[in-house]
Amino acid sequence: MEIKVNYLDNLRLEAKFDDFTVISDQPIRYKGDGSAPGPFDYFLASSAMCAAYFVKVYCLSRNIPTENIRLAQNNIVDPENRYKQIFKIQVELPEDISERDREGIIRSIDRCTVKKVVQEGPDFQIEVVENLDEDAQALLSLAPTGSERTYIEGKDAPLEDTIANMSKILADLGMKIEIASWRNIVPHVWSLHVRDAASPMCFTNGKGATKESALCSALGEFIERLNCNFFYNDQFWGEDIANREFVHYPNERWFALEEDDSLPAGLLDDYCLSIYDAEGELCGSHLVDTNSGNSERGIVALPYTRQSDGETVYIPSNLIENLFLSNGMSAGNTLAEAQVQCLSEIFERAVKKQIIEEEIALPDVPAEVLARYPHLVEGIQALEAQGFPVLVKDASLGGQFPVACVTLMNPRTGGVFASFGAHPSFAIALERSLTELLQGRSFEGLNDFQPPTFNSMAVTEPNNYVEHFIDSSGVVSWRFFSSQADYEFVDWDFSGSNDEEAATLFSILADLGKEAYMAVYTDLGAPVCRILVPGYSEVYPVEDLIWDNTNVALQYREDILNLHQLDDDALADLVERLEESQLDNYTDIVTLIGIEFDENTVWGQLTVLELKLLIYLALGEHEAALELVEAFLQYNDNTVERGLFYRAMQAVLEIELDETLSQDEFERNLRRMFGDSVYEAVLGSVKGSVRFHGLTPTNMQLDGLDRHLRLIESYKKLHTARARAAGLA
Repeated sequence: MEIKVNYLDNLRLEAKFDDFTVISDQPIRYKGDGSAPGPFDYFLASSAMCAAYFVKVYCLSRNIPTENIRLAQNNIVDPENRYKQIFKIQVELPEDISERDREGIIRSIDRCTVKKVVQEGPDFQIEVVENLDEDAQALLSLAPTGSERTYIEGKDAPLEDTIANMSKILADLGMKIEIASWRNIVPHVWSLHVRDAASPMCFTNGKGATKESALCSALGEFIERLNCNFFYNDQFWGEDIANREFVHYPNERWFALEEDDSLPAGLLDDYCLSIYDAEGELCGSHLVDTNSGNSERGIVALPYTRQSDGETVYIPSNLIENLFLSNGMSAGNTLAEAQVQCLSEIFERAVKKQIIEEEIALPDVPAEVLARYPHLVEGIQALEAQGFPVLVKDASLGGQFPVACVTLMNPRTGGVFASFGAHPSFAIALERSLTELLQGRSFEGLNDFQPPTFNSMAVTEPNNYVEHFIDSSGVVSWRFFSSQADYEFVDWDFSGSNDEEAATLFSILADLGKEAYMAVYTDLGAPVCRILVPGYSEVYPVEDLIWDNTNVALQYREDILNLHQLDDDALADLVERLEESQLDNYTDIVTLIGIEFDENTVWGQLTVLELKLLIYLALGEHEAALELVEAFLQYNDNTVERGLFYRAMQAVLEIELDETLSQDEFERNLRRMFGDSVYEAVLGSVKGSVRFHGLTPTNMQLDGLDRHLRLIESYKKLHTARARAAGLA
């Protein structure tokens, strides 16, 4: 994690990281002002808080209340060496906690991350650089050294060379990539989380059987998502980029909107239109991209090559962003390698969807077949030794598709997780299923999955598949676990060279009657491709283009960002449009308008309901405001501070609306209950002297929105590289 430090007045310091700011000072005896803890005080507190966190996690997983658990830490300083200290952590437990759980709580404290890092002894490397912001040296812990090279099946270059090449690409972009965490809870299963130090919203996860293969996976995913603009999906890129020569890619094409809002000629082809406009309801306005929001410029479309005949088809950026998420994008050492990964991923998701929705029971992989892969067996045995039964299934549906499945059962919670992996090689497909199962997860993280169900509607409803795609938290049918498999086991193998494998996978799509469209990006120095298979590889339902399109943001974004500058007529118009829309009251504004507000602010927690509430207060419409206050308090999961603000608001509004009551008779006790600052903010909101309490003013230039501006700065690095490669800069 990158932490930047700024000098403030006297000895005060400001450390900024992610969306947080920490202030430190020194005691008055050391010439400070004593206004904040010192840096070492924060260090001491971090180990105590880390220990308390692990106790909390242990107790939550076992439904043990923590109200009567207390924890304290004392540091005992050696009189002869002040840098040698004992951190003594004591925990007070209620008598009704069992001896087993007492031991478990002590063991949980021993897992404290701060403690383990201190005990391991971190290395400090100190250096001078010319410019912190321009220093793009990667912060990766696995730099290739020596002449050893590791080749693995399916890759066209050694892992060490791949790490070096991808690290250089990111460094040349000016992106400082840091590894935020590693996981290796069973043998031969590694995963990690990497992110852009300057813009942590840009992150990926990697997985593999070794550290090196997991890092290659994470870096490859980072580069593929950069090339495909996935990090910036659904986000507003600002008016500056919206009016540049190109917005997404130098080879994009803009189509002017028609007066009757029909689809402009030249967009899509007949095959795509038969899928995306089957009912003739799709309009041009549905396809304006939310990133630029530039409807005057029209619809931005990207060129894709139709695989059946090599023709170029222009597909709207909006359509891709709304329906496909990250499905079907990959980077590789060669184009063929990237194609194999893309197509494998598409089959993995499509077959997984079919198996879940049709409640298919899969055949087990025989023990003698599994025995060919001893490193996978070792990882599975380690999971079972922890008390998690594991099922290894053939998901090829009778040898049609290169897909495998590893399913974990959790007897502690009754939850299950069916993890799928795909690749022309059976061994790689199995390995991906297992590494996907444990990617980024601790053993405690395996407690989060839902139990199976015989409720077919819960399994087949579209959002269940979306949840499976995003974080595998969807529901699986009990029928999946039947010993009566719907298919026979097939000992399949589609492997060959990457060129041969890509041809084989494309031919499977052709046999299914599916058309594939591909875009290739090489501007950054590594081949990346994105493959779309209409009617097959979408994540969201096609109907979302009409009924749940992300460009609904364009109807509200400018007004919401300019909220503090709107007069009463404009506010009344905005709240009327919100009321008449079919937007869920609990939709957050971050999602609605595509702006990354700091989640620790009121803006970051703001929902459509609270926005309407604040507008009604600004307009003096107290009855409407009170109705929404009551809804907020009943259903909204917000901060404690915001909840108290609306508790006070409820009381003040009820007094205001009751002619028999006056604020004066309740003021003293309202102040005692909620405090002077809260009461005055509430009373001012009701009387009209305070507008939009807690929302800092901003505008379409995104002033004050540091988190979102960091995201845009990240995209500008990518945009500049594309312009340079196209000879436009």
